[in-house]
This record gives sequence, structure tokens and C-alpha cells, in this order.
Amino acid sequence: MLELRGVSKSFPGVKALDNVSITFHPGEVHALLGENGAGKSTLIKIICGLYQPDEGEVILNGKKVHFASFRDALESEISIVNQEIQVIPQYSIAENIFIDKISKFANAGIINWKQINAEAAKYLKMVGLDMDPTTIISGLSAAQKQLIQIAKALSSNAKVLLLDEPTSSLTKHEALKLFTLVTKLRNQGVVLIFVSHKLEEVLSLSDKVSVLRDGKYVGTKDRINLTKQDIVKMMIGRETKDHYLGQLDINQSNKVLEVKNLTQAGRFNNINLDLHEGEILGFYGLVGSGRTELAKILIGEDTMDAGEVVIGGKKASIKSMADSLYKYRLGYVSENRKEEGLILEESVKTNIGITIWSKIVQPMIRKISLKSEESAAQQMIKALNIKVTGPDDIVGGLSGGNQQKVSIAKWLAAGCDILIIDEPSVGVDVGAKEYIHQLIWNLAKVEKKSIIVISSDLPELCTLARRILVFREFQIVGELNDINDRPYSYEELSDRIGQYLA
Repeated sequence: MLELRGVSKSFPGVKALDNVSITFHPGEVHALLGENGAGKSTLIKIICGLYQPDEGEVILNGKKVHFASFRDALESEISIVNQEIQVIPQYSIAENIFIDKISKFANAGIINWKQINAEAAKYLKMVGLDMDPTTIISGLSAAQKQLIQIAKALSSNAKVLLLDEPTSSLTKHEALKLFTLVTKLRNQGVVLIFVSHKLEEVLSLSDKVSVLRDGKYVGTKDRINLTKQDIVKMMIGRETKDHYLGQLDINQSNKVLEVKNLTQAGRFNNINLDLHEGEILGFYGLVGSGRTELAKILIGEDTMDAGEVVIGGKKASIKSMADSLYKYRLGYVSENRKEEGLILEESVKTNIGITIWSKIVQPMIRKISLKSEESAAQQMIKALNIKVTGPDDIVGGLSGGNQQKVSIAKWLAAGCDILIIDEPSVGVDVGAKEYIHQLIWNLAKVEKKSIIVISSDLPELCTLARRILVFREFQIVGELNDINDRPYSYEELSDRIGQYLA
């Protein structure tokens, strides 16, 4: 049993946790919920020894414990699957899984790599990854890295396992594999603490739900008879409704982007698709099905062997992201904003302005116009309602939802007409998710932007996309349109996609 008694934690100007008491029992999946800034991450870091409480106690199996570091927590059989990908890119999959346990495979100073790779293969199989354990991790997708992090946590044989947004980069099908593992661990008596912004997952998987709001403990309820609206009301103190945003005014006569017979050896073969002015087009598929990989080709981060991309009726030549942005006004919001989308240690102003520096540089002195950069940042902060004290705030200190807004803002500042948004609401809370959805909708509906949304969240695609392409093994295997001017329901969409992926 794990128990927190009266735990408080403050940072300069912020009380992150205020007298929080929660008990977590073995053999239960206990969901820990709350909006960004509610205190979930701080609580998790205290359990893992990354932070120490200012007040209160952590009780493990009836005894008060004090963890001065994460290693202390590991030695007490506590492990975590982090939302944010934390891997060593230059190391192999096996090395990343056992990085903190390498000494267990050593004898007289000699490491048994055969044994390490064999053990790694076992845990890769558990998470559904059919990969060589010796593969270097740097070239893998965010979803594959996330599954490797899960494999690493499982390899610790922890008695307390924290799952912080474990499915943030996974589709429904990969998530189901994880849930099977979680059920098995629950039956083995493991304490499972599950953090997720996907309330459908919470309702299907958890036994109990605890909610934090503004650093305070709101309450704990049994999941039985608990509805999504009950949880949302606990989290944000108000009710929300999933609603149909309406029909887009898509200009079917204007194809802003066409892909014709795109082929890449060993992957894609004769891919064809089009995107119209004012349209939101959804991409759905399993991990490694080709969704993000196709996007990387479109923006020039990867190359194709045959076929063509047509933008604005003319064949495009895109060899880099600079080409996609400056020649064709095509932007890409990465699924991995921490590693690829943002410069976390820099200001909001710098992150937004980076895409327009070439336009605002003063030619005579070759310096960026700070006034223009400031003006562009202020405009985007206002337009997207980014919660900051000012444009000089450091991006790494913002909530997940506001970081995502900054990721989108930098491409809007550059005047992109076509946006590819990869996992738009990954790791953001209910309120921020609603705002981001409305923002994307308005970009298409009001500003006539053309948008491709890549998402593992089917309800998100139900809300946003009026046409969905289904990917499997680097091919488009299905196309779904609204039914008689109404959207697919989640159940209808899930059934149809399941047929394509079967």
C-alpha cells in the first residue's frame, strides 16, 4: 500500500500541492486526474523521489519513507512510465531498457550482451514491438520510443507502477495491448497509478479515480457508475458537452495539396490523396502505419523515390522544412513538441518568431528586428489565448496546453496556408483540448486554412475531421466521409476503422 498524508509542496510564487492525502491499494488501477497545473506531475515526482515534500509524509507498506532521489524509489520497487520521452538516442533498445540495471548482467566486469538482448526481446514482445533489441533508438518514432519506455518500466518488476500519459503517442490498438498488461499487473497485486487526459481510457480501465484541482485534493470515487461528465465536473468545476462543431465550408474545386503515386522503396507504394481549401483531413492508423512518415516526406524531412506532390496546382520541389515553409507555406506541428517542436529553454517570443526571422531581419545590419518579433509574438499570444505573463516567459515553464498553442502559433505567424498537426491534443487537459479543437476548427472554417490532423484519439477525429484516411502498413486502406452531412459517431467510426485494420 502507498499512502500520502498531508503532502504539500511549494515553488517560488506557486503552491503546487496543498495538504493532499490519497491512499493507493495493491491490485487496483487508481486514476489520478486534474487539469494542467492541478498538481499531478508534482505528486508523481514526490512519489518517485524527484521532489521532496515541504510538509506531509509518504507511507509505503505501513512505514514512512524518504526518497532523496529516483534511485531510492527504484530500490523500493517504484517505477514510472513518463509522458515525456526520455531515452538515450545513441544507445540500442536493449541498452535503454536496462540502462539502470546493466550491473545485473555483469560478471567479473564483463557484460553479457547476449543475455541483455534476450531479456529485452521478452519485454518488447510484452508491449507488442517486433524489433531487434540491438536497434539504435535515435531513428524510431515517438510511439515506438514510448513503448520502449513502457518495456523499461516493466523490466523493473515494480510493486508500484506510475503510468503518466502512457498512451499519449499510441493508437487505440496499441493502447489495448498496454491495457491487457495493466490488467495482468493488477491481478498480480501491483499498485497502479494511472494519469491520463483520455477520459474514455480512465472509465474503461480504472477501479478508482482521484482528482486534484489547483493543488488541492478534490476527492476519490469508485469508477463504477462514474460518468465522463462527473469526472470533468470534479476536474474543472463545470460541465462540458461533446458537440458537433458543424459543417466546414470546403472549397471542393480548389485542391491545395495533391499527392500523386508517391512511392518510397520498402514503404509507400503509389500513395494518392488530396486536400481542399478549408478542409480538415484526418489521418488514422497503427504505430508505424505510415501516418507521420508520410507527413515527414511532405515537409521535406524525408525523401520519396517516385511520384509527385502538387501544391496550388503546381508540382512542388520540397527538399527541406525551409522549402515547405518559405516556398509553399506548408507547416508541420510535431507530435513530439518537447524534442522537435519547441526550444524549451527559450522564450515564447523566440519560439514564435523563429519561423519569420528571415522576413524581419534588417538587411543592412543583418539583425532581427526585435520590435517586429515582439509584435508578432504579442499578436499570436492574443489570438491563441496563450496563458503567459508576457512574451519573454520561458516555454519550458508553460503548461502542456499552452506549449501546444505556441507550437501552432509559430506556424501561423509564418502565414502557413496548409498545416499538418500531428497529435494536436497529446498531453493536454480537458479544457485546453476543447480550446485547441476550436482553434483548429476556426482556422479551417473562418480563415480557410487547409489542415491535416494526425491523431490516435478517435473522439478527436470525430470532432474535427470531415474526412478520414486510414493507414495500414504504409498504405491508405480506407477513406471515411461524413454520413449524410452528419459526422460518424465514435462507435460507428471505431467499427469501420476496425474493419479496415483487421
